[in-house]
Amino acid sequence: MLIVGCILAVIVGVTLGMLGSGGTILTVPILVYVMAVHPVIATTYSLFAIGITSFVGGLRGIIRKEADLGKILTFGVPSLIVVFFTRSFILPLVPDVIHIAGYAIEQRTALMLLFSMVMIASSLSMIFAMKKHLIPEVPRVNVPISLVIAQGALIGLVTGLVGAGGGFLIIPALVNFYHLPMRRAVATSLIIITINSCFGLIGDSEKFAEFDWNLLLSYTGSTLVGIFIGFYFAERVSNTFLKVAFGYLILMIGIYIILKETVLL
Repeated sequence: MLIVGCILAVIVGVTLGMLGSGGTILTVPILVYVMAVHPVIATTYSLFAIGITSFVGGLRGIIRKEADLGKILTFGVPSLIVVFFTRSFILPLVPDVIHIAGYAIEQRTALMLLFSMVMIASSLSMIFAMKKHLIPEVPRVNVPISLVIAQGALIGLVTGLVGAGGGFLIIPALVNFYHLPMRRAVATSLIIITINSCFGLIGDSEKFAEFDWNLLLSYTGSTLVGIFIGFYFAERVSNTFLKVAFGYLILMIGIYIILKETVLL
């Protein structure tokens, strides 16, 4: 299963390289269902693997002068504060068994169900936005600072809770609100994901002793291979087609997780 997981990790890297998002939201299901990692540890593994992979991609964006450093600050600062706070103080407070409306739900199941809902919401947003062509390259506009802070905080909360770097939220925000071209949005997204992942890991530092480094480094190395493959194909495939296709993939995985955790036990 390690080999299968690493093959899938290459696909994760490809999505990061081509879309600047999506790879993180695939990582936790792969680690949990394919590589048999506990969901809580899987979110930390995700932050590590995707953080390193995004750093390499973000560094490439800086060298090629594609990253928007101003947007990194406005998004990154509120996001990293919330992700650190979430991983350090909120997640440890989540009990092993959660009681909701008279039902007892294990922490593992609750995290995966939350993750699936985030996946479904982001997939539908991606599909409908691309089908309606809502991301034209138009002149940039000024966005209220309160909205910028709220978006960054939301991304940080998602990153902290489910171990996703937030690219599936960052990309639509950068394109729809700031009207950045996709190439600049991808490079900027990768740097913000790197920052979020780094601070999330700092908040999870006590879990380092539990790491299976052979598994984690194998997975991370595979995502690095994938991101360079993604960069190669990024300028050769229609971005609209990729976004819609990836949106449907995320939707199907989100539905599968719900069925797996509630029906297919």
